[in-house]
Amino acid sequence: MEKDKPSVEIRRSMSPLAWLYGLGVNFRNTLFDRKILKQKTFDIPVICVGNLTVGGTGKTPHIEYLIKLLSPVYKVAVLSRGYKRKSNGFMIVDTDSKVRNVGDEPLQIKQKFPETLVVVDKDRVSGIRKILSIEEKERPDVILLDDGFQHRYVQPSLSILLVDSNRPVFEDRLLPVGSLREPLKAKERASIVIVTKCDPDMQPIDFRIYTNGLNLYAFQQLYFTSLNYGKIIPLFPELQGDRLELQELRKKHVFLVAGIASPQPLVDKLEHITYNLYTKFFPDHHSFKEKDIQSIRELVNTVDDNNKIILTTEKDAVRLRALPYLGEEIKKMLYYIPVRVSFIDEKEKEQFNNNILEHVRNYQTNSRLSEE
Repeated sequence: MEKDKPSVEIRRSMSPLAWLYGLGVNFRNTLFDRKILKQKTFDIPVICVGNLTVGGTGKTPHIEYLIKLLSPVYKVAVLSRGYKRKSNGFMIVDTDSKVRNVGDEPLQIKQKFPETLVVVDKDRVSGIRKILSIEEKERPDVILLDDGFQHRYVQPSLSILLVDSNRPVFEDRLLPVGSLREPLKAKERASIVIVTKCDPDMQPIDFRIYTNGLNLYAFQQLYFTSLNYGKIIPLFPELQGDRLELQELRKKHVFLVAGIASPQPLVDKLEHITYNLYTKFFPDHHSFKEKDIQSIRELVNTVDDNNKIILTTEKDAVRLRALPYLGEEIKKMLYYIPVRVSFIDEKEKEQFNNNILEHVRNYQTNSRLSEE
């Protein structure tokens, strides 16, 4: 990982605002720590997956990893805020839900795992209560709380904190100087910390940098994961051919269209495959307008070669698929690339899996004993 030292953008001119922001965050956390503001616990394992920073740390792929791990044994529910949705309140996500009503990431999860209960509710306490009011045979055994680390009105049974390896939190600062939602001290609330988006060929010195920089307590577990990309899938299979291997992009002109917080890991991957890479980036969770599609079309038309492909992410694919103004030419070129989590160390993967499964099993056992 010596190619480039990870860096964090610091806007020092914003320091007075960061001081005021930190004052508010620390005051709120103190109210919870002193139990002036109350946290609600539940008789069901609630596993929170969140971060300290604004922007993507890989929450959705890690949520999906947990679904795959837990689903063979337990009924799983995912509770998300449904960021940027236009609806309000509690809503159960269906595979044919509209992005504007439920948000892109909850819909992506539901479409990949149709047997999993996925719900959105900004009020997480109310959302969990409504999940638990579902008919008993449909009621989940465990709830995954998506992006809930700052939602302290819920006391999770286990907190997993994600840290982007490309933006070390121990070099970051509070908003708006840096990208931290909370001071670094807040990491103490996590039982598990995962450094995400790591180079699969991480060297021992890199592990030491993050281990020393995070400076976790003995009770906290530290893991390192990377993102693996799968076969490229046509967004409109009725108009396109089969799935493509990544290596098949080598001789193609690849137009990467992404509205995600951190596209750089995908860019790095594609740059190792093709020299003909063109990028068009939009803000995270971007709602594509007709003018955006026209700008993509104009970029694609700058290359006078039929051997070209428009590639996007899974999250963007959910939003793009629903657009009525793509046009058949764009649809035929549109593919998306799925991503999944991989642990750097296979032994750590086994340890992590066992810890999660054991936590759910023990929590359920203790809940039953307390009822008796």
